Amino acid sequence: MPTNPSFVIVGASLAGAKAAEALRENAFTGSITLIGDETDRPYERPPLSKDYLQGKAERDSVFVHPEGWYAEHDVDLRLGASVTAIDPAAHQVTLADGQTVPYDKLLLATGSSPRILQVPGSDLAGIHYLRRLADSDKIREAFAQGGRVVVIGAGWIGLETAAAARAAGLEVTVLEMGALPLLNVLGPELAQVFADLHSRNGVDLRFGVNVAQIVAAGGKATGVLLGDGTTVPADIVLVGVGITPNVALAEQAGLEVRNGIAVDAGLRTSDPDIFAAGDVANARHPRLGTSIRVEHWANALNQPAIAAKSMLGQDVVYDRTPYFYSDQYDLGMEYTGYVERGGYDRVVVRGDLDTLEFIAFWVRDGRVLAGMNVNVWDVTDQIKALVESGRVVDLDKLADPAVPLDSL
Repeated sequence: MPTNPSFVIVGASLAGAKAAEALRENAFTGSITLIGDETDRPYERPPLSKDYLQGKAERDSVFVHPEGWYAEHDVDLRLGASVTAIDPAAHQVTLADGQTVPYDKLLLATGSSPRILQVPGSDLAGIHYLRRLADSDKIREAFAQGGRVVVIGAGWIGLETAAAARAAGLEVTVLEMGALPLLNVLGPELAQVFADLHSRNGVDLRFGVNVAQIVAAGGKATGVLLGDGTTVPADIVLVGVGITPNVALAEQAGLEVRNGIAVDAGLRTSDPDIFAAGDVANARHPRLGTSIRVEHWANALNQPAIAAKSMLGQDVVYDRTPYFYSDQYDLGMEYTGYVERGGYDRVVVRGDLDTLEFIAFWVRDGRVLAGMNVNVWDVTDQIKALVESGRVVDLDKLADPAVPLDSL
């Protein structure tokens, strides 16, 4: 590596900002250029569908670092700048304005984009997607004006925005193709908990429906036409039907792309001088023995430290157990572990589903694959230890709140 190397990070996101921070913490003294296409400095996304959307958090609270941090740590932060191409042979990236930025090592933290609803009328005014800070601002403004909200998609973003809309006193309908919310993540055993939660809070949940068209008057969405001919009136339409990793730059550069940018356990791509972290990285997980792409905050927060060390030539691996959380109404939950769809044979519940104070464990062959604590706190470390141990546990004891988790 040159005596004064240049590192470039594409994606002024949580992952990008934490990578810059980790490089400086690891005594990297070369140049760091952090490039992002948004005009806001790097921020955290969870508040956008939770406290910030509900007006419980100030705007400044979402940013990763104070405004002056980047200059103080000699990080060249370039906002409102889009990278249009990577040239691995020349070791440079090209920006939309034609400028080129050379690199010795490059980190791609390009994140994901919302999947766009592909139906007639999907480009009308009054339709919102939630991914960026500006999106959350617009939805807050729409909520303040009142009206009927239709949420398309009952995933995490859909349910959290539905909860925020109800907190704002709005009438809410949630439309979902599946039989229950979060079915792919939680399975039928626990998905029903979230269906019941939203029903109790006044949400009109409609499952097994197909959206045929967004209907309009005066160029603005006024309702959602379903496949059965029913029209659901709407003043605000929120779409949360998943996200797709931003891999176009990687593909153009000839990197291996497979459900995201394929990286090894040290977050190295198929090019030895290019790395990837966050939502966009499909990383080999040494303990799970497979490659996974995790679309959650904890991954974007923790992966960059490993990416930074790998960029500096250290032999490290990212083997942290996946984790995420959600807050909806009076339900707070944390999920620790990883389960492929249909990859478990039993769900064991410790506590009471009806009172929303429980821990659920997804188990296969007597081994705990993942655990979700709902309104039960300070147990994440014990759940993580159970998951990582890989041991066969006594399922009766697992279900018994009187048996300490750490004894298992």
